[in-house]
Amino acid sequence: MKDKKNNRNKWLHLRLSEDERKEIEANFKASGQGNFSDYSRSIMLSQPIIKGYRNQSLQDVIAELTLLRGELKSIGNNFNQAVHKLHLLKGTPEIKAWFVSYELEKRMLLKKIEDIHFIINKSSLLWLQS
Repeated sequence: MKDKKNNRNKWLHLRLSEDERKEIEANFKASGQGNFSDYSRSIMLSQPIIKGYRNQSLQDVIAELTLLRGELKSIGNNFNQAVHKLHLLKGTPEIKAWFVSYELEKRMLLKKIEDIHFIINKSSLLWLQS
């Protein structure tokens, strides 16, 4: 048998101005409620609403570091393959071409490391300010 409290069959119609509607929608989006009806019901019944907290600067840093991690992984794989090939090329003329390729990979790796340092420094400044 259904609980009578959950049997919601009554409607409540409410007129709002456009500004009021926008404000309510913005508050709803910032809340942790699953849908607009639950949110509205909680407000009207004076029930607590837990608003979600979102640290945008931290999310931006995580997104950037995730991209850099992928790039560093690719560069690291290329570097490991190059070192493996170096061991196979001992004493052959192909070793000169390998050194040119190695130098390019090394520069890319150092550039990504600089990018990581920059992002970490920028993030620490943002976090220290708050």
